[in-house]
Amino acid sequence: MTWQATVLTLFPTMFPGPLGQSLSGRALKNGVWSCQVEDLRLYGLGAHRSVDDTPFGGGAGMVMRPDVVDAALKTVSVKDEISRIYLTPRGRPLTQQDIQHYATGAGVLLLCGRFEGVDERVLEAYNLEQVSIGDYVLSGGEIAAFVLLDACVRLLPGVMGCEKSSVEESFAQGLLEYPHYTRPAQWKGQWVPEVLRSGNHEAIAAWRQAQAEKVTQIRRPDLWSAWIERNKNEPISMCKSA
Repeated sequence: MTWQATVLTLFPTMFPGPLGQSLSGRALKNGVWSCQVEDLRLYGLGAHRSVDDTPFGGGAGMVMRPDVVDAALKTVSVKDEISRIYLTPRGRPLTQQDIQHYATGAGVLLLCGRFEGVDERVLEAYNLEQVSIGDYVLSGGEIAAFVLLDACVRLLPGVMGCEKSSVEESFAQGLLEYPHYTRPAQWKGQWVPEVLRSGNHEAIAAWRQAQAEKVTQIRRPDLWSAWIERNKNEPISMCKSA
């Protein structure tokens, strides 16, 4: 079954954009997923197709009108079971667990905001999930849509060449990923760690686990604390060496 992505945006020509390249582009061409783009401007009002207005209560900027967004949401044809998402810095943080949930479903509908955002009433009327890709503000939701879609598409069956990659990478198990090395074995006087050249798969697995624990503790203490809590009855293998 084709995974369905529907994007509501004021800039439809931005899509599929980078999603039409590499793994996601090949999967799109092969019908693994589809990308339906709806131009919000088509639902604008008056001769100029106005989609926004000044905010009640005053303040800078403009707000996207609820009647315009409502008309677009009523028109698009999507599966009942897909996730409906509004991309906004006011949303809850997007996690890898969210991505896994979306990727195993029927697809996603993404509303890309612009200006100061979208009238809250239409968001509540459609019970849209409000999701943020990080603690910063973008010009609009389109870039965030690329991020979410790319993260989902790569997890769809058959998209990645090695399905094991998604299991071992950062966040999949609650830790950051261990460091990687390739040829040459010695580069500018630095050797690849001996354990990785040993051929001892058990020792390699233990080293990688320890490195993942170490880098997570150093770079993401929030993830490390959550990991410790979830695994408090399990041995922690973190090593002190680099």
